[in-house]
Amino acid sequence: MSALLRTLLGALRLRCPACRAAPLFRSPFRMHETCPGCGLRFEREPGYFVGSIYINYAATAGIALAGFLLLQGALTLPRQLLAWGAFCVAFPLFFFRYARSLWLGLDFLVSREGARPPAGIGPEQTR
Repeated sequence: MSALLRTLLGALRLRCPACRAAPLFRSPFRMHETCPGCGLRFEREPGYFVGSIYINYAATAGIALAGFLLLQGALTLPRQLLAWGAFCVAFPLFFFRYARSLWLGLDFLVSREGARPPAGIGPEQTR
């Protein structure tokens, strides 16, 4: 299995991209600062997860646009706007965790620099 496929599957399971075992989130909208299993630091700098906002926006806009075009003849314009407006509010809240996980996994795949804690510090000391 390729590294990209393993990374994407791990991201969809909301697991750490390094060890693929520990969960990324401690609650629905709150991430662990470091991996409970391997100590990988998730947010490397302020604003690190701005890229996940782009992923979330692209997924929301793409699905809404495709759905609008597919249902163009089936629903009237006001019903379409109401349905897709509600979707564009609800879907990003649902997809928030997956967008962060995908961003973290893809970034880990491309660049692993700065992700590890300093030598000699395990996961229990980095919390």
